Amino acid sequence: MIQASPILTNETNAFGHHTMKVRVPGIIREVQRQNPDYPAPIQHALDKLHADLQSDAAIPPLELPAPDYDNWEQACADHAGATWLNTDWFFAEIYFYRLLIQAVRWWETGRDPFAPQKAAEVASASLWEVLELALAERERPVEERLTALFQHTLWGNRIDLSHVLVKTHGSTWVTDDLLIDDSARALARLLEQRGAVHFINDNAGTELALDLALADALLETVAERVIFHVKMHPMFVSDAIPADVLAFIDRLEQGSPAARGLAERLRTAFVAGRFSLAPDLYWNSSRFLWDMPARLTRTFERASLVVVKGDLNYRRMTGDALWPHATPIRDVVNYFPAPLLSLRTLKSDVVVGLPEGMDARLDQLDKDWRTNGRRGVIQYVEAARV
Repeated sequence: MIQASPILTNETNAFGHHTMKVRVPGIIREVQRQNPDYPAPIQHALDKLHADLQSDAAIPPLELPAPDYDNWEQACADHAGATWLNTDWFFAEIYFYRLLIQAVRWWETGRDPFAPQKAAEVASASLWEVLELALAERERPVEERLTALFQHTLWGNRIDLSHVLVKTHGSTWVTDDLLIDDSARALARLLEQRGAVHFINDNAGTELALDLALADALLETVAERVIFHVKMHPMFVSDAIPADVLAFIDRLEQGSPAARGLAERLRTAFVAGRFSLAPDLYWNSSRFLWDMPARLTRTFERASLVVVKGDLNYRRMTGDALWPHATPIRDVVNYFPAPLLSLRTLKSDVVVGLPEGMDARLDQLDKDWRTNGRRGVIQYVEAARV
């Protein structure tokens, strides 16, 4: 595995620094606003976390008891003495969400602090409109259907409740928004080997709805099984956990005939074991993808394709590091044990695999092209290996 320098939370990276100094504290205040009935001890714990972030306090260890303490012990030791605004961004941002889960006592109550925002997104008319468009692709030939659904679920990644600016772009697109399109290569792989397709999922809401539409199409055409790898506990406001998936399938029953048909097919596949959920605390950790547990390596070795969704998982895949943009993606992801397809809208500075000179042209058009969520990539890595 070749290496590049990771992004830090200090002023060497403006976007990471702004995230930890401004956006993340704002997320705490939004949680408090959306959950006004949290008792005083929880409100005080959230206030303390907010104050620590803004004052650049030392990052604290997890409190005991914690069911995932062993998973975090080494990461916390590796960052001992670090402060919120002078450490690795990937660690700091993910660990913040773990401390928020501690503050709201999620392990004890199971109450999702982001549930009100997730519910509002599921109730939005725009979600159901784009889902209908995706489901209408069912009438097209298999190659056209899957190619179109790759793009639907890619642009659904824009609807990210932790990043308000990105959400303003919506889930519709123009041709120039897509910087790299390896759809044909991924489709050829799926048609060649009709096995298990794994999703490393990102957001609930619109993105999850479109992930489910793609999963349904895969099950009907080229996949024996589809597995969704989701977070074990809530994080990044809208990241999907098992309850989000199951609740949304239930919610489909209140939709159009096409939505109800999707619910019926997914439930049938779920009962038969062809569609399944695989929550794992690894996806809530700050470990990079080359450091995944052996159990996941063994799982992915048997995949016909692994679909990696979203910006956080792209950062996990690339070490959240500032590679030269023209670095071939196969050189960065040559540790992965299966063919991999990344569907990601750009919400951070990390990006690899661009044609030479594209970054300079984009800099002239839009200085924030790496972070504002307008552009996206569909990147396929065929020669992935252990």
